[in-house]
Amino acid sequence: MNRKSRRGFLKSSLGTAATVALAGSVRPRAQSQASSPAARPARIRFAAVGLNHGHINGQVETVIRGGGQLVSFFAKEPELATPFAKRFPQAKLARNEREILDDPTIQLVVSASVPNERAPLGIDAMQHGKDFMVDKPAATTLEQLADVRRVQAATKRIFSVLIERLESRTINKAGELVRAGAIGRVIQTVGLAPHRMNPETRPAWFFERARYGGILCDLASHNIDSFLFLTGSTRADIVVAQVGNVHHPQYPGLEDFGDMLLNGDGGAGYIRADWLSPAGLNTYGDGRLTILGTEGYIELRKTVDIAGRPGGNHLFLVDHKGPQYVDCSDVALPYAEQLVDDIINRTNTADSQARTFLAMELALEAQKRARRLRAG
Repeated sequence: MNRKSRRGFLKSSLGTAATVALAGSVRPRAQSQASSPAARPARIRFAAVGLNHGHINGQVETVIRGGGQLVSFFAKEPELATPFAKRFPQAKLARNEREILDDPTIQLVVSASVPNERAPLGIDAMQHGKDFMVDKPAATTLEQLADVRRVQAATKRIFSVLIERLESRTINKAGELVRAGAIGRVIQTVGLAPHRMNPETRPAWFFERARYGGILCDLASHNIDSFLFLTGSTRADIVVAQVGNVHHPQYPGLEDFGDMLLNGDGGAGYIRADWLSPAGLNTYGDGRLTILGTEGYIELRKTVDIAGRPGGNHLFLVDHKGPQYVDCSDVALPYAEQLVDDIINRTNTADSQARTFLAMELALEAQKRARRLRAG
């Protein structure tokens, strides 16, 4: 895209109401979080198995938004099943997971079980003719991933990981701008994923390396997926990776810091993940993503603007004309509806199965190869 056509695109895409030239010199308009669109009439029947992470609530709400009817669920832990039943009273508690897997009317199983139990459950679901949508990390070893790939290829079922990008308004907007050439050719992405741990709220498996998979397998998986999406890389290598426990010696199985360098056929990437967000921050973590291009750069402040704008979903674009600010709170999120469409039509529009598996592979490879920090 030449500079003239790029300017025309930016004018139409960013809009005068959402763009502030020389960001910070003009008071931004008040930002309101877009409310979730009303759920579509039920088009598929689905169930939840494994409620071990709170992300299951968002997963269920996503499928409902796309046109799914939650009909049943199972959790072996009563302390997890009871609040879920109160939140989703329309769903019946199954006697066991086999009751759900053997139900021919259930088309999709969603899960946020203990991470090392997710891949075996997904394999079981696909072998029972059901599609599977899972929280990250969807596998904790390369051997599990190999089994998932083999069964998915044999059954042709959908194995979808509800990764951050699919429900992030800022990343979806950044992808639109990148594809339109707003910053030229992408050279590198830098993804920062700080999180607050709140150890008193965490279950025992959270501190067991073999069960949660490690910090790069877990937290960094979001940023690996974004790196592939924004650079357009279809192949990538781990240049170097490192992990450590730098601040929580009382939890020897925990990794609270990890970072990595990637080299893809569409660009380079750096990712840092940690469990070190300070208590004074008014959100779980100041998630940031910077996209460097040949004609400018984009920075996403996904959860908070520490300069003072309310809410999340902030995008800043800097090119030869200067800085511009975009409020992304109204950007559409197509994943939910597309996933249900794919289940009905046996298509592949919500996400790329190849990219899903590549992101998982890179996370697991980085975790396997990571050096231990001397300080942790």
